[in-house]
Amino acid sequence: MNQLSEKLPVTVVTGFLGSGKTTLINKILSEDHGRKIAVIVNEFGEVSIDGQLIQKSDEEDLIEFNNGCLCCTVRGDLIETIDKLKKQSELDAILIETTGLADPAPVASSFFLADELSSETKIDSFVAMADAVNLEESLESNEEAQEQIAFADIILLNKTDLVDEEQLQRVENRIRNLNKAAVIHRTSFSNIGLEKVFGVGAFELDAKLDVDPTFLDDLEHEHDDAVGSFVIRETRPLDINKFMMWITDLLQEQGGELYRSKGIFYARGFKEKVLFQSVRMLTSMEPTDLWESDDKKMTEYVVIGKNLDEEQFRQGFKDCLVDLPN
Repeated sequence: MNQLSEKLPVTVVTGFLGSGKTTLINKILSEDHGRKIAVIVNEFGEVSIDGQLIQKSDEEDLIEFNNGCLCCTVRGDLIETIDKLKKQSELDAILIETTGLADPAPVASSFFLADELSSETKIDSFVAMADAVNLEESLESNEEAQEQIAFADIILLNKTDLVDEEQLQRVENRIRNLNKAAVIHRTSFSNIGLEKVFGVGAFELDAKLDVDPTFLDDLEHEHDDAVGSFVIRETRPLDINKFMMWITDLLQEQGGELYRSKGIFYARGFKEKVLFQSVRMLTSMEPTDLWESDDKKMTEYVVIGKNLDEEQFRQGFKDCLVDLPN
């Protein structure tokens, strides 16, 4: 790409917590497209689990923002980061994964209100991941989930393998009530042809102003104060069986409030790091990379939810740990 004559395209991936954003980004980065892509990951919480899971190669740069939501606190960091990236290498595109609690309108406004961004970049599309299992509940309880769907150019209705056709039709109707113009693709495991989401030129300013006439007014965005996150770090190994019994019971009781949890576990009996994820009532767990000899074995577990009792959660997790011999 001749960067003197063309602006750098930016694809923004939004979607509520646990909808499949990181999986989609890994799909895009594993495609044989021959492009130089910079990936910017913004997470709600002080530890980047997604950053550890994104597959990196010589063709990508990975930048992580863990100090705030991209929609309200890190615009200056974003400007500085993109400027540095452009100076470091000849980029073909930038891919931004927002936190699951991001309002997309202020993210978009950054690329119009900041001269440093508007002169060098252009938004290619907003791609919203939609969790077919949990979207209805998320739309009922979270304004951000509504905003992400309403603002999207492309919506990937994900996890379609986990619901029946009746529910899919119902969820699609809910989406259409919020966004009549977006293209909807049904997916499972975030599988989608690259040409359908990347380099499509789907973003139109006039259409976004119809959705949110104030989004270029640089208004302050506020999050629900009841929603928060915390991180558990432990160097003692985890008893996976105890943990699964505990977390299953907890999700039965509080699954509606525990939006998302994700961790890399140091688990007894495993030579590999164990990736655990939960999205409301759904859980998954799988071994990943082997622990290297020079790795410091430890668990890092991020929990995001509403009105959570952090002390009670930490104690429950602690009860699942294995005491090491003296």
